[in-house]
Amino acid sequence: MALGSLGVLALGSVVLALLLRWLWDTLVLVSSIRDTCHQLRRFPCPPWRSWVLGHTGMAKVTEEGLEQAEELATRYRRGCLWWFLPWMPALRLFHPDTLRPVLMATASIAPKDRLFYGFLKPWLGDGLLLSHGHKWAQHRRLLTPAFHGDLLKSYMGIFNQSTNVMHAKWRAAAGPTGAAVALEVLDQLSLLTLDTLQRCIFSHESHCQQQPSEYIKAILELSRLVVQRQQRLLHYFWWLYQLSGDGRRFTQACATVHGFTAAVVQRRRQALQRLGHQAWMDQHRGQRMDFIDLLLLAKDEDGNTLSDEDIAAEANTFMFAGHDTTASGLSWLFYNLACHQQHQDRCRQEVQELLKGRDVEDIEWDDLSHLPFTTMCIKESLRLHPPVVAVSRRCSRDLATRDGRVIPKGVICLMSIYGTHHNPEMWPDPQVYNPLRFSPENSQGRPPLAFIPFSAGPRNCIGQSFAMAEMKVVVALTLARFRIRPDPARPPRRKPELILRTEDGLWLLLEPLPKGA
Repeated sequence: MALGSLGVLALGSVVLALLLRWLWDTLVLVSSIRDTCHQLRRFPCPPWRSWVLGHTGMAKVTEEGLEQAEELATRYRRGCLWWFLPWMPALRLFHPDTLRPVLMATASIAPKDRLFYGFLKPWLGDGLLLSHGHKWAQHRRLLTPAFHGDLLKSYMGIFNQSTNVMHAKWRAAAGPTGAAVALEVLDQLSLLTLDTLQRCIFSHESHCQQQPSEYIKAILELSRLVVQRQQRLLHYFWWLYQLSGDGRRFTQACATVHGFTAAVVQRRRQALQRLGHQAWMDQHRGQRMDFIDLLLLAKDEDGNTLSDEDIAAEANTFMFAGHDTTASGLSWLFYNLACHQQHQDRCRQEVQELLKGRDVEDIEWDDLSHLPFTTMCIKESLRLHPPVVAVSRRCSRDLATRDGRVIPKGVICLMSIYGTHHNPEMWPDPQVYNPLRFSPENSQGRPPLAFIPFSAGPRNCIGQSFAMAEMKVVVALTLARFRIRPDPARPPRRKPELILRTEDGLWLLLEPLPKGA
């Protein structure tokens, strides 16, 4: 009986302890929610759709959704509170003062939000875009040399060659008369950037601009499927998505991409091991090294190298992040120059002066710094039509803004690149395409975070110099060879997905110019 009483007493003590622990955790949770709500009240909140849905469904992936972002940036200037559901708050930020604490925080303090980036994980793995903590920091250090100017210089021939292939297709479409032809340019520019990246990353001649490629087809399919999944709530659950037709197509496309990348990495690894490091270096002396080569040779301060899985993840990430964004940036640049013939003519004159007297019509590395007005046109297009309209973070601790407000720990921060680029407090007449905004005199005093097409801070785009070099080559050669006009029959309606696209392609009229014109 005594033992039985002790058992009951012990059991009662355990139950009491668990109850007290539960009560304590509940109090901590309630206190945390109360503090978060108190801090969030300091941010203005647009009217809800309803008390049940919050703002759910109000942020549309359409032309109207971008117009709404402009209105919010104009009305709230620094940022506003947005409820995806009544229990899921987010802060939409539109101003350097509110962006700064999040963008400039370390990757461990402001990691990327998994809700918005998680759909890419099965495809991209733990590459720079999705990794965090020590792994992200180590890979960032190891990959930075791969984007040094001396290495980018070696890619210039590839940029020129890929552009020449695209232009040959355009001239063929114009026919022997050389009449203006209506072409959808975003898809063609996507193939150009994919062609370029396959050469720069894998040294692989895919010829994807001229003939079908299963690898390229799989990448385009994955991009489309990720966007579709974001728009279907039931597909947010991986186990349910796998059972759907889209899920099966996604898995199959992933297998195609992963199989191609893994085969290249293994083949290069075996060659390096067979020859040895020094013999391999001697064999490649004076030759251009591609992205895979550089990653295989990369070592950290302790002599650690990247695994085959890590290299494949970084290669897949670079292929994904480098093709769509640059293609979007180029297509909107062509559109803006088509709509502003005076700026197009000035860029063309700048390029013609650069190429005058040359036997070969190529853009060289040293030429890039001698295209000041063309560079201003590129930057103004990236401001008006940023390829990535927003990035998200979920902070691991409270962050204070300059005006004394606090961004609470755990709240999603949607940093609106589009809203910031259209904030009238930073950009007077933000809808006007005016390249002179980026002249040296007009740029003085402007906060650096007012213009963030490649994000900013520790997690900015590592490939931005690569992208800018490629864009300058493509636009310079295009303007030297074609006149671009808008297609009045197909005005674009913008559609922000993974990148800024249009609802029915981006159509332009391209007129071949006579040689030497």
